[in-house]
Amino acid sequence: MSGFMFNCTNSYGALPTGAYSRREMKFDYEIDQRIPLARSVLFGIQWAAILVPSIIILGIVVCSVHSFDAADQINYLQKLFFVSGVVLLCQIFWGHRLPLVPGPSAILLIGVVAGQAAGADAIYTSVITGGLFISLLSVCGLFKYLKRLFTVNVISTVLLLIAFTLAPTIMELILGGRNNPNPSSNISFALGLILAMFLSYGFMKGIWRATLIIWAVLAGAVLYYVIFPSALKGLPSLEDYSLGGLFHISSGLSFQPGLILSFIICFLGLSINDLGSMQAVNELLETKDPDKRISRGLFVTGLSNIFSGILGVIGPVNYSMSPGVIMSSGCASRFSLIPAACISLLLAFMPVVVGIVINAPSSVIGALMTYLMSTQVASGLVLAVKNRPGGLKYEDALVIGASTLLGVIAVFLPDQVVKAIHPSLKPLLGNGLVVGVISAIILEHIILRKR
Repeated sequence: MSGFMFNCTNSYGALPTGAYSRREMKFDYEIDQRIPLARSVLFGIQWAAILVPSIIILGIVVCSVHSFDAADQINYLQKLFFVSGVVLLCQIFWGHRLPLVPGPSAILLIGVVAGQAAGADAIYTSVITGGLFISLLSVCGLFKYLKRLFTVNVISTVLLLIAFTLAPTIMELILGGRNNPNPSSNISFALGLILAMFLSYGFMKGIWRATLIIWAVLAGAVLYYVIFPSALKGLPSLEDYSLGGLFHISSGLSFQPGLILSFIICFLGLSINDLGSMQAVNELLETKDPDKRISRGLFVTGLSNIFSGILGVIGPVNYSMSPGVIMSSGCASRFSLIPAACISLLLAFMPVVVGIVINAPSSVIGALMTYLMSTQVASGLVLAVKNRPGGLKYEDALVIGASTLLGVIAVFLPDQVVKAIHPSLKPLLGNGLVVGVISAIILEHIILRKR
C-alpha cells in the first residue's frame, strides 16, 4: 500500500512505466542475491509494515460492506492474511520473481460494494471467473491486445474512480454506521486524524514515514476510545475466536452474467495495475527477461484470484510502491520479502491478534481510507499530466473529466433509480468504476479518437 508512503504512487493504482530508471544506481543486494538472516528479517519487517495495514484496512472495509459479525470479520481477515502470504511466496519463487509485494485489491472492493445486493456467492463466483479470465489472457498472450485500450487517459480515469467510487463507503465508515446517534463527533474526529496524518507525512522521513499507517491506526484507536469511552462497551469478547473459518470454502457458485461482466472490467483495471507495477520494477532493476516475468506474474495473479474466490475473499494485486521501498532500503533482493510472507501467514493463525485489530473504530478506518484515496487521486493526476509533449490537451482532459463525472454520478444514483434498472444491467450501471471505464474507452477510442 504505498504510494502513500513513496513518491505519490499508490499501491492500489497503476504506476506509470518509465517512472524509475536504475542507471548508475548501486544496490546492497541484487535481485537474486541471498541476504544474511538478521538483515533479511529487518528488510522483511519493512515490507510487512506495508502489507499488513493494507490487509487490515481493506479487509475491515469489505467486512463492513458484508455486515459481518465479529467472528466472521476475524475469519475473513485470517483468510486474507493466508492468501497474501501464499501468493507472495508463489510470486517470489515461481511468478514474476521480483521484489514486489501483492495484497488485496481496492479495485475489486469496488466490485464488492456495487454487487453486494447479489450476495456473497455471486460476488466470489465473479472473482473466480475474473481470475480465470486473467490467467487465460496471460497464457494465450492476448493481454497485449487488450491493454491497448488502456491508454494514459483511461488509466488516469481508473485511478481517480477508485477513490471517488469508494466515497459513500468511506463516509459511512467515518460516520460510524447509519444508526450512529452522534455522527458529528465522528466526523470531527476523522477530520482531525486526517489532518494529523498529512502533517506527520510532511515531517516524517524514512522508516517513520513508511510505517505512518501503523502509527495512525494505533494512535487513532487509542485516542478514539479515550475521547469516546462509551464505545468500549460495544466491543466483542475474544474468548470464542477460533481457526474454524480459516479454510471455509465459499458456500456455493452463483453465476450472474451482469455481475461477472462488471467484475471482468474491474479485473482489466487490476491487470493494468499489475502490469504497471511489474514493469516499474523491471525498469528499475533492468531485468533481462521482463516480458517473461510479466507473463508469469499475471498468470499467478489470475490463479491467486481464483484461489481467493474459492475461499470467499477479494483477490490480490501487485502493489506499485515497491520501487520506492527498493530505493529507500537499497535492497533489491526478492528474498527480502520472505519474512513478510511468513509474518502474514503467522497472523493467519492468530485469531486473537486479528480480533484485537478489527476493534479499531470505524471512524479511524474511514480516516485512513480518506488519506489513502487522496494519494490515489494524486497518482491519477500525476499520471494524467506526466510526459505529455506540450502539456495536457483539452480533449485528453475531457476524456478524463467526463468519464470520472459519469462514474461518480452512477455511484450516487438514488436507490429508487437503481432498483428500477433491469437486474441483468444493475451490476454494470450501478458500478461507478465500470460506467467510468466504459465511458473513457468510448470517448478515447471512438468519439474523441485522435485521427
